[in-house]
Amino acid sequence: MRQEEEDRFADFVRARSARLFRTAYLMTGDYQRAEDLLQTTLLRLYQRWPQVDAMERPGAYARKVLVSQAVSWWRRRSSHETGLRQQHEPSWDGRVDEVAENHRVWQAVLTLPPRQRAVIVLQYYEDLSEAEIAETLHMARGTVKSHRLAGARRLAVLLEEPTRHPPSHVAEAAS
Repeated sequence: MRQEEEDRFADFVRARSARLFRTAYLMTGDYQRAEDLLQTTLLRLYQRWPQVDAMERPGAYARKVLVSQAVSWWRRRSSHETGLRQQHEPSWDGRVDEVAENHRVWQAVLTLPPRQRAVIVLQYYEDLSEAEIAETLHMARGTVKSHRLAGARRLAVLLEEPTRHPPSHVAEAAS
């Protein structure tokens, strides 16, 4: 790669890596796995950077690569693999009630099946449209709707809320 392409890639990484990491974390629920997912995504982007740089929306393409990598991980994940629980709690700024509620919502989101979780994360955390979610996950818009509805219903049951509307505070869980 030429130096100017390297510089544009470095600029892209500086501008987009935090958001991509957040998406990776929300997709996996695990800090280290999210780091691995982000690194794999950035490597794949780097390998095709001239083509990616020429795209109209390289950020959307990067997100699609990241989600595809997460889905591939879910598919090949060993049935005996288990994650470690965090043993220490991070410090908070006195908003203990909000933290407890966000933790409760986030734990519920992590119990969703992978595709439902992906749809919920992309809808409520990334604020993507139904069409963008369908494109990112390579599924029909109707499938996105059904996964969103099933995920919202499951969250409503887990969070003991009415099932008429998706939980409004789902998007606040990552704050």
